[in-house]
Amino acid sequence: MDEQTPLFIARRFAHARSMTENPHPLSTFRRCHDTLVGIDSDGCVFDTVAHKQHVYVQPLIIEYWGLEAAADRVRELADHINLHSTHRGGNRIANLLHLFLAMREDREIRRSGATLPPVDALRAFIEAGHPLNNEALEREARRSGDHELQKVLDWSREVTRRMAEEMEPLPPFEHAAEALRLIAERSDAVVISRTTEDALVREWTASGLHGHVDAIAGQERGEKADILRQADRDYAPGHVLVLGDAPGDLRAARETGALFFPILPGREAESWRRFIDEGYERYLNGTFAGEYERAWIEDFRSQLGREG
Repeated sequence: MDEQTPLFIARRFAHARSMTENPHPLSTFRRCHDTLVGIDSDGCVFDTVAHKQHVYVQPLIIEYWGLEAAADRVRELADHINLHSTHRGGNRIANLLHLFLAMREDREIRRSGATLPPVDALRAFIEAGHPLNNEALEREARRSGDHELQKVLDWSREVTRRMAEEMEPLPPFEHAAEALRLIAERSDAVVISRTTEDALVREWTASGLHGHVDAIAGQERGEKADILRQADRDYAPGHVLVLGDAPGDLRAARETGALFFPILPGREAESWRRFIDEGYERYLNGTFAGEYERAWIEDFRSQLGREG
């Protein structure tokens, strides 16, 4: 049986659900090669970004804020923000505020009669510089007694719970597994993601790809740039590469001086194929930086906006 078929992955996922420990924690990562590749997970290796939005995030937004009267338009706006803009791959809480603000400017939603969610408490929470996670939301909701912050917290927790308990495994994008095997032969490899580590362990174990990376690091380790810094084992300049599908991946590369190869949204199989056929070898032989990288980033920015 093909190891990337849905049936095979589903069987392995059943076992992965029972795992409680990360088999490749960043704390035990040791350098074995002269180069490092940091690899995003959602939307880069696995086709999970749209699935999570459509099955969990958006339906629960509509339910928690009573937006049924404008449900179709809410989904369209949420798709644009989370899949097709510079906010792709952004923090769940921050993108919720982007959605609420976009709704206030949208004529169709205003005409629908749906009650617009209040934004003042959520905006103040984000602008105050709190960590954008459930723990910080819980502390601030308890301190302030604000019912809207509590609603955001309840929604975010329910998204996390349902994804953990209900989400079935999805296979990697075409050519991604081949590329990961290639990387493992000649570079150190670390998963860098905003997803929780327990979810990452389940997904990478279910797909059988966990054996092709040296460490799996999620949101518990900080931002992606933080993870890259923690994974740095004195690699020479030009010897760290980030693979990702979102502007946040490009920013993490820029902040840490790494090179960047985008997995283009909607063109993932093509991107992985070209990485195998030309991109990875250019990275190893020192001809990646410069015009080649710039052309890829220009293509990437043209799809998602100019940020990064």
